[in-house]
Amino acid sequence: MRLTKSTDIALRIVMRLAVAGSANPTTREVAAVMDVQYTHAAKVVAQLQHLGVVEARRGRGGGLTLTDAGRAGSIGHLVRRLEGVGDVVDCEGDVPCPLAGACRLRRALRQAQEAFYASLDPLSVEDLVADPTGPVLLSLGQK
Repeated sequence: MRLTKSTDIALRIVMRLAVAGSANPTTREVAAVMDVQYTHAAKVVAQLQHLGVVEARRGRGGGLTLTDAGRAGSIGHLVRRLEGVGDVVDCEGDVPCPLAGACRLRRALRQAQEAFYASLDPLSVEDLVADPTGPVLLSLGQK
């Protein structure tokens, strides 16, 4: 199972916000610290905002904060929402697979995909930023 780059960036942004404390970094600041292109980070932040994981405020005193739902929610649930629904393989693509009617691979891969997500279900963002990760995240971007 391979996550999209957007999901990877989203998880890193959420983790960084989890250790930000009372600081409310901007999207540009988080992008710089996490070494992500600003335009990509902005799209990901908009998606996280839509999912209710991140709150973004403009202007003086604004910035990004992790919502309570984002802090306590299941990583498995978040990854499912970010990745969307779909099979690991595309059996009905431009050229349909000749095994489509008798293939067991698609079901096996779907079960493996669900097992992957299920292994992430018990984890929260707080779990991901526990030592030693949290201090490393805090040190990023500091001189």
